Amino acid sequence: MPKPKAGIIYNDIKPTACQIAAEIEEMLVACGWNVAKATGLGGILQYASPESPVCHTSIESLVPPNFDKDIAFTLVLGGDGTVLSACRQIAPLNIPLLAINTGHMGFLTETYINQIPQAIEQLLAEDYEIEDRSMLAVRVFREDSLLWEALSLNEMVLHREPLTSMCHFEIQIGRHAPVDVAADGIIISTPTGSTAYSLSSGGPVVTPEVPVLQLAPICPHSLASRALVFSDTEIVNVFPATQNRMVMVVDGNGGCYIVPDDRINISKSQFNARFIRLKSPEFFRILREKLGWGLPHIAKPTSVELP
Repeated sequence: MPKPKAGIIYNDIKPTACQIAAEIEEMLVACGWNVAKATGLGGILQYASPESPVCHTSIESLVPPNFDKDIAFTLVLGGDGTVLSACRQIAPLNIPLLAINTGHMGFLTETYINQIPQAIEQLLAEDYEIEDRSMLAVRVFREDSLLWEALSLNEMVLHREPLTSMCHFEIQIGRHAPVDVAADGIIISTPTGSTAYSLSSGGPVVTPEVPVLQLAPICPHSLASRALVFSDTEIVNVFPATQNRMVMVVDGNGGCYIVPDDRINISKSQFNARFIRLKSPEFFRILREKLGWGLPHIAKPTSVELP
């Protein structure tokens, strides 16, 4: 009978992550597992440049060469950036991941370094739940040619270049009539991304299980331009409605320049990010711990006697 197989993806820039990755590999091998390792670097998106506008890496090509569908789970060691990268690497294989925080915020991570022994014990005993998070497929077309594509767990951002004026965006959501938004930029995000850039731009927080996407303008020119939440079954097409070149960024990680003849196509991906939860998911607890949402108010003063 073949040995079970696990994966490890780690941030090789951080010595702590490298050390912990080696220790976990040793632990799993001692328990009779085969281990495939890869760095998060393989999931980093590439940037196009004005001199090289096409920088195309297909979605499926980011899967590490030593990873396959026989992997039962993958441990991810790093911060939120490494988790985003790992999701792009293993989502096409439908592999669940356990994110272990060796970074700072750790909004997407499930556990910490000092809890690894217990986490490994639960993994091997299959004592966990899997929480699926929707992802976006972001594609840039010029006429009928595909220039750039990527999976996105958080958001797609299209914004003006520095030192240029405000831009116009023509946005068509499904079969609805196109709308024009005048702003410095727009954000289209998943529920997971609702607590990232979209939140800073005035968008609502959306709990992960709600099947929606949202559109949030960045510094809109009109008081009527507000965040919009819509079904994730709708396909979104964004057309630049200005002569200025724009910049598109996906998950704050990579992207390309957008010119007036381009079209950005955004849809819910067929692939999900699958997060291992060692205890029942509690989204409000994460909001409270990471963002301070819903904390009790400061105690009100007792009644004061008037002079």
